[in-house]
Parts: sequence; C-alpha cells; structure tokens
Amino acid sequence: MISAVLGVVGAVVFGAADFLGGLAAKRLRSITVTAIAAAAGLAGLVIAYPFLGGAWTAADVAWGALSGVFGVIAIVLLYACLAIGPMSILSPLTAVVSAIAPMLWGLLVKGEQLSGFGYAGLLVALAAVVLVGFIPGDAVVRPSLRGIVMAIGSGLAIGGFMVSIDQTGDESGLVPLIVNRAVNGTIAWTVVAVLAILIARRRRIAPAIELRVGATPTGHADLEQAVDRAPRVLSADAVRTGILLAVSCGVVDAAANTVMLIALRLGDLSVVSVLTAMYPAGTIILAAIVLRERIAAVQWVGLALALAAGAMFALA
Repeated sequence: MISAVLGVVGAVVFGAADFLGGLAAKRLRSITVTAIAAAAGLAGLVIAYPFLGGAWTAADVAWGALSGVFGVIAIVLLYACLAIGPMSILSPLTAVVSAIAPMLWGLLVKGEQLSGFGYAGLLVALAAVVLVGFIPGDAVVRPSLRGIVMAIGSGLAIGGFMVSIDQTGDESGLVPLIVNRAVNGTIAWTVVAVLAILIARRRRIAPAIELRVGATPTGHADLEQAVDRAPRVLSADAVRTGILLAVSCGVVDAAANTVMLIALRLGDLSVVSVLTAMYPAGTIILAAIVLRERIAAVQWVGLALALAAGAMFALA
C-alpha cells in the first residue's frame, strides 16, 4: 500500500521539521519560530502550487482554515502541558491521542474497513507511538490532572487537523495546506506583534514568555528540545542561525504535510493518522546523528515496531 509507505515517510519528515524547530527554539522564542516557520511554509507551498495545482472552492478553503485553527490550539495546549510535565508521560499521551482520534473517525464515521492483518498493524503502530515518543527520565513523576487534560486536548486538536485535511476534495490539491499556513501565520504573527508591544511597554514581562520549545505550524513539536527559561543575550550570528533554522523547519514541515496529504488521498485516514503520529522517530534519529544524543532501549523497540507496522500496512 503506497499510502502506508508515504505515511511512514511523512512521519520521518515531520520529525525532521520538529528537530529543526527545536534547534531554532534554542535561539528564538517559540512563538517567533512558529511565526517564521508558518511564513516559510506558506511561501514554499505558494511556489509549489503552479506545479501541483488545486481548485479553490469555498468548502475546501473552510476546511483548510479550520485545520489551521486546530493547529494553533494544538501548539498552545502542547506548550502548556509540557511546561507542567512530566514530558516522559505527556509526550506519548499526546501522540497516542493524536493517532486514535482520527483513526476512530475513519473507522466509525467514514466507515473505513481493514483486514484482520490491518487491525493488528494498528495495534503494533499504537505501541510504536508510545515507545518512540517516550522520553526516559531519572525519576517517575505522576502527571497532574491538568497536564493530562491539556495533553489529551492537544492530541485531539492534532487529530482535528488530520480530519479537517481529510475532508477536502481530491481536486483541491495544495489549497487546504496553503490556507492552513495562512491562518497559522496570521495568528502567530498577531501574537508576536502583541508580545512585542507588551515587551516594549513592560520590559519585565520577557522572562514570563521564555518557554522555548520547538514548534511547527501543524501542532507537532519537538518534545525533547526543552531549554531553560533564563533570558540571555544572543549574538547576531545566533539570531541569524535561529531564523535560518526556523525557515528550514517551515519548508520541511510543509513538505511533510504535502506527503501526508498525498497519503490521505491514496489511502485511509485510520492508517495514515497512526503512521504519521510516529513523527518523534525522525526527531530522535536526527538527534542521535547530529547531536550525538543516546537513543534509549525503549525507543529502539519503538522504532522496530514502527517499521513492522509500516510493513504490515503495506501488505494488508
């Protein structure tokens, strides 16, 4: 099944975008990274539009706009739950919910049908999502009810993004993604402008908004790249590097969404959503290669299960 292969590829590319977003967020505020990435992704999609095309209809534009709103909600809730922690629990919880919600929509609402082998693949994929997204820590901390609710809300919002994009017609092409990025960018840049005004009026507000966790316009985020909130002065080179990383994040994320869109056009939402939720795999692989970070044993098991699930869906 081509859609299964594309789903796995999309997950890896999403993970790469989140990795770049995480690096950018070490140099810039997360909302700034989100805004720049949204603008860069929009520019990339606009450039690609003449080649890939797409019909502009009111329904598809509306679904694209709704997906953009879902993306912003997902980012806000994700930031909030990560700030509360523990990430080792809330990270995979968000990913699992983001997989299950659209999967159930596809199976129960759209009436998608899978073979017994396909349902087995779903179980393997969900296990992979949990293990790949798990961030080992030195101590086990029980999450608060507030953190759990926010993580579930973030996962549901990511699922809402997937369902919204899936509702668009085949003839819409890149139109839903272009509208998605336009909505993301508008909201993000509005927030940046408001924060700039507040900071100009009250300089002391800056430390309160120093939550710099890597983000991408779709609601995906690099859950491992949390950094300290202590304000620090960055050099011009560091700022330029942060901007270039944010631009790269947006372009790569737009490519990942395009791959996901094609996968949805060719296959089932229930399958593509679960495979795409394994996006942390791309992040931890790049972190291991570029940053020499150690991949935990439990994550190696998750990566193996992810490959097995992709193979099962391809054969189903």
